[in-house]
Amino acid sequence: MIIDDDTRNIFALSAVLKARHFNCLTATSAAEGIELLHSNRQIDAVLMDMMMPDMDGYEAIKVIKSDAAIPSVPIIAVTAQAMRGDEDKVLAGGADTYIAKPVDIDKLLKVLLDL
Repeated sequence: MIIDDDTRNIFALSAVLKARHFNCLTATSAAEGIELLHSNRQIDAVLMDMMMPDMDGYEAIKVIKSDAAIPSVPIIAVTAQAMRGDEDKVLAGGADTYIAKPVDIDKLLKVLLDL
């Protein structure tokens, strides 16, 4: 599942992943993504934008990881925060791994296939 408030990012990521035979659910807000996680038990990973209005990725990760009704699912932070220390901050916030924007598709595919 892709959670990102920018529909252009959703379009680009889902197009690349679908071309490589991944099924993609999408959500344009953290709240919508959390609802999808509650209703769909077949989500294998979440690509989480960290900078969203209302509920950012950090808060969403805390909600997802602490909600017993949501099965454990790897969360991959996909973020434009690419300064020194940002990866450590994202991982400390609960993400399982980190991919900087613009997304290196080969790196993303490796991460997804290694899950």
